Amino acid sequence: LKVIAVDEELRVIYEDNVHFDKDLPEFKTQGGVYIHSDRLTVTSPVLMWVKALDMILEKMKSSGFNFSQVRALSGAGQQHGSVYWKKGSIQILKNASSELPLHQSLKDCFSVSDSPIWMDSSTASQCRALEKAVGGAQHLASVTGSRAYERFTGNQIAKIYSQNPEVYKKTERISLVSSFAASLFLGTYAPIDYSDGSGMNLLQIWEKAWSKSCLDACAPGLEERLGCPVPSHSVLGPISPYYSQRYGFSPDCKIVAFTGDNPASLAGMRLQEGDIAISLGTSDTLFLWIQEPTPALEGHILCNPVDSQTYMALLCFKNGSLMRERIRDDCASGSWDEFSKTLSSTVAGNNGNLGFYFDVMEITPEAVGIHRFNRDNQKVVSSFPKEVEIRALIEGQFMAKRIHAEKLGYKVRK
Repeated sequence: LKVIAVDEELRVIYEDNVHFDKDLPEFKTQGGVYIHSDRLTVTSPVLMWVKALDMILEKMKSSGFNFSQVRALSGAGQQHGSVYWKKGSIQILKNASSELPLHQSLKDCFSVSDSPIWMDSSTASQCRALEKAVGGAQHLASVTGSRAYERFTGNQIAKIYSQNPEVYKKTERISLVSSFAASLFLGTYAPIDYSDGSGMNLLQIWEKAWSKSCLDACAPGLEERLGCPVPSHSVLGPISPYYSQRYGFSPDCKIVAFTGDNPASLAGMRLQEGDIAISLGTSDTLFLWIQEPTPALEGHILCNPVDSQTYMALLCFKNGSLMRERIRDDCASGSWDEFSKTLSSTVAGNNGNLGFYFDVMEITPEAVGIHRFNRDNQKVVSSFPKEVEIRALIEGQFMAKRIHAEKLGYKVRK
């Protein structure tokens, strides 16, 4: 959990974080999560998140941070995680005593104690059922921006309903991680924003309303448990009195809707129409501002957090830096300097030699293995010379990003 405070000039005046494994060892997480015995189910304890918020605010208080100067507060949460509030919890949230840390007040408020998160891949049967119910994967993508994905919230809710109908019946509200965090500050259930909501396989991205056929395919009575979605930049209301009394926040401090981490990256990088951003990480992600998207079976279309009339496209490539590191180790003695020099020694286009490199099953496209082609478009099985291999990897990765972005409706200016 990270906090950052900026002034009106966007200068950073405070930064801190709580590390789940290290600072909250009592929850016994690894990387902030529990990986269950089936290796498919991945969850995080909800109370760990609440306790981390208590901890970070106490750290700020003891450092002398002046909470009364905070005019507005917003945040980002990991996409696709979900939180299940037990019936009656809204009253406990509204009336939390400022004498107690929040996690003590809320300890019995969750019908599901361990939240399914973005790493979970245990809902394959629910995904198939959802696609079948709405007329196929492409139709689901055309309505909600994505085909059915195992981590997406609608499928997670469907699993909870089918396996634990009593738990579902006891749930009065379902939040995303983002709207859950906003609820803690608001002192009442915060709505889900359009942008994070479009990573659920439940929201009609064109109408900005829940899809009845998708809701019905997942669980009964789901619309009332989700509440009405709102634009991502909505002011939800003033901060809960709990924070004024316990930490000295001004009662006028506004809570702005929280959103997902990917939409927040688009907003934070101040992307404009036509801009494209690429994050080169363990997985590579590509996101862009788009006016007229064409949802496809690969990639995601989300509502734009900055402008509710436009969209953002998101593509994820699992074989990112780990693949580049392997080729660096194989072809450049493990040295990035040598890798860069070798890359610079070859010409753009690589004399027609091209490669697609997937050590693990790729997300976009669904493929695995090493695929090399020479200038005559013949598949080369063995290997390229080292300098050709390095350029083939880099050009192949970036060509794939462009091709899949264009499939989603992105237009590259000539």
